[in-house]
Amino acid sequence: MQYLGVLAAGFIGLFHKGGESFVGMVTGMLPTLIVLITAINAFINVLGQDRINRFAQLTSKNIILRYTVFNVIAMFFLGNPMAYTLGRFLPEKYKPAFMDSCITFAHPITGLFPHANPAELFVWLGIANGITQLGLPTSELAVRYFVAGVIVILIRGIITEKITLYMMKKKGMQV
Repeated sequence: MQYLGVLAAGFIGLFHKGGESFVGMVTGMLPTLIVLITAINAFINVLGQDRINRFAQLTSKNIILRYTVFNVIAMFFLGNPMAYTLGRFLPEKYKPAFMDSCITFAHPITGLFPHANPAELFVWLGIANGITQLGLPTSELAVRYFVAGVIVILIRGIITEKITLYMMKKKGMQV
């Protein structure tokens, strides 16, 4: 009987911890995201939807710019997860590849620009701590990490775009 009591307390405790986590998000992360979304929408309205669209079209004409410059700018200025909102300015056929490459870049940017994805900072700091213990500089690692990230997002963006276009053609959708 005592075992069942402990099991029941543990079961309810699981939901209690889930509730605490939810309240933490509602009081911590959610207001920040709402303010960020409001600020981005205000920025877009002040700058003008047409200018943002022209910028997106300019940087998305070239496949290399589309999966490097556009994503780096999105992650640097907006950070994770707001960077993904810039995808709304791209044609539908490029959105899956933009999301893939942008999400992939959410971690490599952290070494040079921690503000872009502070949630992943613990990973970078763990790696940097090991490098520091070896007596090596972390600045070189951060630059290499960034450059490797840009190369990877370009490759992933191109591959995902090709897959998306293939699937769209296969389904008879307009490409």
